[in-house]
Amino acid sequence: MSDTKSRFSIERRGLDLRFRTVTLTAREWLAPGYVRVRLSGSDLEGFDSPGSDDHMRLFFPSGPVESLAQMREAPSREYTPLAWGDDWLDVEFAVHGDAGVGAPWAATAPLGASIGVGGPRGSAVLSGSPGSWLLVGDETAIPAIRRFASSIPTGVPARIVIETASVGREIEIDTPVDVEWLHRGDAAEGSALIAFLNRLTADDSVGDDPFVFIAAEQSVVKPGRALLSRWGVDSANAVVKGYWKRGEAEYHAPH
Repeated sequence: MSDTKSRFSIERRGLDLRFRTVTLTAREWLAPGYVRVRLSGSDLEGFDSPGSDDHMRLFFPSGPVESLAQMREAPSREYTPLAWGDDWLDVEFAVHGDAGVGAPWAATAPLGASIGVGGPRGSAVLSGSPGSWLLVGDETAIPAIRRFASSIPTGVPARIVIETASVGREIEIDTPVDVEWLHRGDAAEGSALIAFLNRLTADDSVGDDPFVFIAAEQSVVKPGRALLSRWGVDSANAVVKGYWKRGEAEYHAPH
């Protein structure tokens, strides 16, 4: 722990809120229960997501729609943009059976199916150079962890810990350090991460001036915030949030 001023900050930026219509053009299964899709269309020109933890809203109509208003009335969920270009956008989904709206669509929708994309309406951008990194999450946080990990300079102390259901469901992630995979088995989602966080003491910090990102099922928030306190990390320079909440399909992560 240190009282010295942090060398980085999290800056809030507003973005122009636009609504776009896109088409499913490719699907790739990266592991059992985890799929990447490519969405394409000219509406994506100008799309941007400066923050690694950004959220956009995807709208999933049950069939063809005849107007923008109809598209906006479709069921929607929030996801992190992974990568994009002038006319394409890649998104990854954790698929748990047929639960929810977005994941079943990502797993089964025919190529050529159309959905809507709203936002991101704002970004939380990491500015400066953390002295060390701790990235912790479940499957739903993998896109954000991918993006944060790409910013970690070689040689800077870092630890990346991801919970998944079982052996064989690990996903290749390009990072400067080895990913530590935790397996929850039949236990509740987040249980392995909670046990891990609770084991960390003040002496287990990854290094000086750490950036801490913790995102998974809502139950990780309390132990995550307790870790910030033990490590003396300013909550304004950390991200601890529930990306989803067990039993609440409409839950949305705080921005």
